Amino acid sequence: MCGIYVSLSDQTYCEPTSNLSKLLCRRGPDYIGHEKTQIQDVNRSQIYISFTSTVLGLRGERISQQPFRSEKSGSIFCWNGEAWKIGTDCVEGNDGQIIFEKLIKASSFENNSDATAAVLKLLKSISGPFAFVYFDNFHNQLYYGRDRLGRRSLLYKDENKKAILELCSISDQNDDRWIEVEPDGIYQISMIDETNLTQTQPSDLPNSTNTSARLQKQKWKYCETSSPCVSSISSSLSLDAKSTQSLYYFLEKSLRLRTSKISIPPGTKDASNTPLAILFSGGLDCTVLARIVHDILPSNQEIDLLNVAFENPRVVQATRSTLMPGKDHHMIFPEDSPFELCPDRKTGRCSLKELKEVCPGRTWRFVAINVPYSEYLAHKQNLIDLIYPHNTEMDLSIASALYFASRGSGLAAVEPIKILKPYVTPARVLLSGLGADELFGGYSRHSLAFRRSGFPGLLYELELDLNRLGKRNLGRDDRVISHWGKEARYPFLDEALVKWAIESPIPEKCGFGISKNFKPTNFEFEPGKLVLRLLSYKLGMISTAMEKKRAIQFGARTAKMETSKVKGSTPLS
Repeated sequence: MCGIYVSLSDQTYCEPTSNLSKLLCRRGPDYIGHEKTQIQDVNRSQIYISFTSTVLGLRGERISQQPFRSEKSGSIFCWNGEAWKIGTDCVEGNDGQIIFEKLIKASSFENNSDATAAVLKLLKSISGPFAFVYFDNFHNQLYYGRDRLGRRSLLYKDENKKAILELCSISDQNDDRWIEVEPDGIYQISMIDETNLTQTQPSDLPNSTNTSARLQKQKWKYCETSSPCVSSISSSLSLDAKSTQSLYYFLEKSLRLRTSKISIPPGTKDASNTPLAILFSGGLDCTVLARIVHDILPSNQEIDLLNVAFENPRVVQATRSTLMPGKDHHMIFPEDSPFELCPDRKTGRCSLKELKEVCPGRTWRFVAINVPYSEYLAHKQNLIDLIYPHNTEMDLSIASALYFASRGSGLAAVEPIKILKPYVTPARVLLSGLGADELFGGYSRHSLAFRRSGFPGLLYELELDLNRLGKRNLGRDDRVISHWGKEARYPFLDEALVKWAIESPIPEKCGFGISKNFKPTNFEFEPGKLVLRLLSYKLGMISTAMEKKRAIQFGARTAKMETSKVKGSTPLS
C-alpha cells in the first residue's frame, strides 16, 4: 500500500498540503519521497510536475524508494498496488521496480503512437490491484488510472488556481472538489500533440492560456463473455461437481499469491509470526478464506481474526427494556454486553469454534474489537473525511466497521495465557471476503431479481453489481483501511477467478429456481452462493455452509446509530 500525489501546473511546483502529507504518510509509513520535473509544451510554455509517494513495504527484501525515477530517461513512476502477474508470469520481489523498468522499455519507441501502444499493452497485462501515475519523459506523456476493478483509490481535482490537475490517493480535509478517478480505463495526458487525440470523457482539461495539455482515455476491456443465460433450472452442483472443484482451485491459487512472502519491516519482531489477519465476521466468505489459508500457511504461523462489534445506543436501549425481571438494568453481564450481542460477534465465535475443530494445531487468535458509542463519535468526522467523495449514511456505516476492524486493536487471549488482554495485531495485510456476493449471487436483491425476472434478471443484477464495485465500494474501503498503514487483499477478486466465475452458467454458481427436492447433501442450503456453500461443506465447515447472509453494517450494528428513520441513501449532513 502506498500514497500518491501528483500535480501539473503552468505557474509553479504545487506540493500537497500539510494535511494531505500527513494522510499520505498514514497510508505509507515506511518511506516518503519527492520528485520534480519541468517541461515545455508545444507553445513553449513551462509545465511544472510534482510527484510525492509514501510507501508501505510489503514485498521485496528492502523497502522501495518512490517515486521511481530513471536517471537516463528522466521518466517518473508512482505505484500503489500489487502486481501478482504480468501476463502469465508471476512477479517476485519489488513489483513496482519491475513494472517501472518495463514501462521505460515500452516508452523507448521513437514514435509516440508506438510507445503509447506498448505502455497500454503492458498496463493491461497486469493482474492485481493498483493505482498509478507514470510520466513518460521521452514523449511528454502522463498516464494514470486504477485497475479495472478499482481496488485502489485515486482521486483528481482540476479546480485549482495554481494547478491544472492534481491526483491523490486521498482527499484533503474540507475540500469538496476531489472526484474519484473512474476505474474504467487508463487516462493519458499529452503535452506535445493535439492532432491525434480524439474526443473522450472526461473532455479537455480546464482551459488554460499557457498550456495545450489534452486528456484521453483508453478503456479497459472486460472479459467478453458472461454467464450464459439459461432457461433450464436443473443443476449439476454437488460436493464433487466440477464447479465446486474449480472454485477451490482458483481460490487456493489466489490466496497463495496473496499470502506468500509478505515482507516484515525492520524492528517489528512481533509481526514475523503473524504477517496477516482476516477481517472476520464469521460469515461464509471470510471463514472459507480462513479455512483455505490454513491449507497454505505453515502450521506454526498464527492467524488473527479481526471481529468488530459496536455499541449501538438504539439497540442497547431496546435490550435493556427487555431484560429478565430480577436482573440489574445498570449491570451489564458479559453475555449481555452490547458487543457480545452483536450478530457478527455471535457468528464469529461460532465459526472460530468450527475452525478450531477442523484445523487443529493452528493458533487462531480471535481479536474482539469493541467500539463504544463514544469512541465512534470521536472518530466520526475523521471517517467522513476519509470516505469522501462518498457521503451517504450507508457509506459511513460500512466504512465505520472497516475502519475500526482494520485498526486491529481489541481484546484477545494471547497464548499460552487464556486471559483476555488488550492486543493490537501486528499484521499489515488484511484478507477480505468482498466480491463473493457479487460473483455468486449472495445478496437478497439477487433472489428478488430472480423471482421477478428469472435468469435474465438475475444475470443483469450480477453484472451490475460487479461492474460498480470500484465505484461504490473499493475506493472508499481502500481509503479507510489504509489509514492505519494496512493493505486489504481481496482473494475473490483475483482476475482469473473473476473470469471463471462470470463465464460459468448461473446454475453452476447458485441455486435459484432449483427444486426443493434437490439436495446435494443432507442439509438444506440457501440458494445464494450455493457453490461456495458446497465448498465450505466439503472442507468440513458445515455450520459455516448454512450461515445466512448479513450485511456488515447490520452484523456489526453500525447502521442507524442515531435514529431508525434514516435511509442508507441519505446524504451525510
